[in-house]
Amino acid sequence: MSRIKKWAKKLKQQTLVVYFAARDPRMPLVVRCLALAVAAYALSPIDLIPDFIPVLGYLDDLIIVPLGLMLVLRLTPEEVLEASREKAQAIMDKPVSRAAAIIIVGIWIISGSAMGAWAYLSLTRSSFSF
Repeated sequence: MSRIKKWAKKLKQQTLVVYFAARDPRMPLVVRCLALAVAAYALSPIDLIPDFIPVLGYLDDLIIVPLGLMLVLRLTPEEVLEASREKAQAIMDKPVSRAAAIIIVGIWIISGSAMGAWAYLSLTRSSFSF
């Protein structure tokens, strides 16, 4: 299991490297566009093949993203790659606050509950005539 966690962490770091490389003005335009597309696809909740489709849903995440990352990393100039790796490592080394995550999730739950209660009360109080 730790091997999978290491692979996932490395994949996340490489996605950040590609993201930072795409924002670097020293990148060739074609590679920059490809890097933006790969980073957007990797970070986007919308997939080419939805995840709820058995096997195929996760296949695109396991094949398309790593292949796209490898292609962009090979096409990226070395100096851009080094600068992007440093930025990505700095982000990865920042501590993660679980308390802040709990607070944010709590705010989302409270907001969703309040909106649901408001919608329920609005629908039950309105009079529909058929």
